[in-house]
Amino acid sequence: MKVLIADDDRITRMLVKSYLNKWGYQSLEAEDGEQAWQILQDESPHLVVVDWMMPKMDGPDLCRRLRALGGADCYYYIILLTSRDSKEDIINGLNAGADDYITKPFMPQELEMRLRVGKRILELQQSLQESLEAQRYQAQHDALTGFLNHVEILKTLEQELSRAERQQRNLTLMMGDLDHFKKVNDTFGHLAGDAVLVEVARRIRNDLRIYDAVGRYGGEEFLMVLPGCTPEEAELVADRILNSISSQPVLFRDSVIPVTISLGLAFNKVNGHTDLNEIVQAADTAMYLAKQNGRNRYEIMGL
Repeated sequence: MKVLIADDDRITRMLVKSYLNKWGYQSLEAEDGEQAWQILQDESPHLVVVDWMMPKMDGPDLCRRLRALGGADCYYYIILLTSRDSKEDIINGLNAGADDYITKPFMPQELEMRLRVGKRILELQQSLQESLEAQRYQAQHDALTGFLNHVEILKTLEQELSRAERQQRNLTLMMGDLDHFKKVNDTFGHLAGDAVLVEVARRIRNDLRIYDAVGRYGGEEFLMVLPGCTPEEAELVADRILNSISSQPVLFRDSVIPVTISLGLAFNKVNGHTDLNEIVQAADTAMYLAKQNGRNRYEIMGL
């Protein structure tokens, strides 16, 4: 773990650095507050040992600036190292945002223990942050395909419709439904059906641009939001998706499963307001029209 030592006294920096190296930390040095601030921006050490009195920016001011950054993902554990030892100084240092306080001269064992506490807190916080991120991802994504879930893809569509209206840009909505998917489950089993969904999702993702959004709308239905995509470009994308899904069967254990998809396309009103429910309904209607007209094809429905 990286530790920043910020102290204008070279002897103190060398002494603390020697201890840090001995204890297995990677040390960074700053001789004043401004240099410390720059290192914190560039190197991102989250464990900081800072002197109270420094040129350009003192320790408490550095603490305040770090705390003003906010955010659980950029927390810094700060230990003030200073010769000030009055209760008032300790309170002022902690009020400025320091987590801990060590007075000079210090015992190496005390610094080691306090650094260990800081390291443990930062590791626990990182673990908590990762857990929260995982929970957030799970709440927004379909567990099987990794696509956005029903709620999130509609949120994304609403945001992109609003952006397209402000910028007067094209937006394409595609709704896709796997053909005869019930037959796949009935013939090959639900595990095979899951494998088909995962493989189709992979192929769809590969056929879209990195900034396009795709969600599992429900069951074997997918909703694709293509910002800045003109009707002409959308037809090319639709052809590409139809071909990538139908050109090769899905292999599951000893089974060879042919798969096709029907697509419905709808476009926003570039020079007007497009209602979310209206465009979803148009794409849905177009998709069912594709089913009626033979499947493994796309149809377009105007608003």
